[in-house]
Amino acid sequence: MDRLSRLVVALAACALALAVADAADGARPRIVSLAPHITELLFAAGAGAQVVGATEYSDFPAEARALPRIGNAFRFDYERIVALRPDFAVAWRTGTPAEVVVRLEALGVRVITVPVQSLEDIGTAIEELGRLAGTGREATEAAARFRRELAATAANYAGRAPVRVFVELDHRPLFTVTGRHLISEMVALCGGVNVFASLPGLAPSVDLEAVVAAAPEAILYTGPDADPAREWRGRNEIPAVRRGEVLRVPADLVSRATPRAASGMRAVCEAIESVRARRAVATH
Repeated sequence: MDRLSRLVVALAACALALAVADAADGARPRIVSLAPHITELLFAAGAGAQVVGATEYSDFPAEARALPRIGNAFRFDYERIVALRPDFAVAWRTGTPAEVVVRLEALGVRVITVPVQSLEDIGTAIEELGRLAGTGREATEAAARFRRELAATAANYAGRAPVRVFVELDHRPLFTVTGRHLISEMVALCGGVNVFASLPGLAPSVDLEAVVAAAPEAILYTGPDADPAREWRGRNEIPAVRRGEVLRVPADLVSRATPRAASGMRAVCEAIESVRARRAVATH
């Protein structure tokens, strides 16, 4: 961990302690969200009415679309953030640039960082944000509901025959996910095997030859193209293409670390199960 990152962690720890103290005193803090999924987590925690600013693409729930915009993932309007008089801002620990956190702290804005890298982290983040916002009861209920949905889906597909899966984030260039990504966790809980789970990083690019060599039985596409199979036509050396198993799953449900990931996981499981069903018919 470099010096700047250590400083950010230290500042965040102090801010977290202060924010929890404020919430315990009964204050309802004004909050700025620094990422779309953070906005959604705050609403899930019952703190939506306290969010006074959010980044671009904060579009769920519908009420979030009316929030004042304070920038995007690459550029923030610091003057506007300060003008909104937030009690604290909530950042994404692995996504918000460290220099943004330092700049906001220097301007007198507390920054709370929330780690959300796994499905379990989602429930934990909802509970933590509820404590910070003073909406603990609603947050606890939301987190429990999310965990129940995940557990039910995982139990439903436990022990199913494995399916080799290539997760395609985009086609030109080809991007996929490693075993550290939320989508890969969903695939694994559904009985799938991410063919690029062992690659370094989180969402690396891969070449066509690597996909051919991996021989996936299913391609799960999360991009914007309504007809993802079109880009794969003629690549029948790939089992998924030859068998017509290029399937689209909704990006917002599987890519954002929010309670909607429970619905995303169901969509992933249903897609993989459909491959199993057709495979079983083909072998009889």
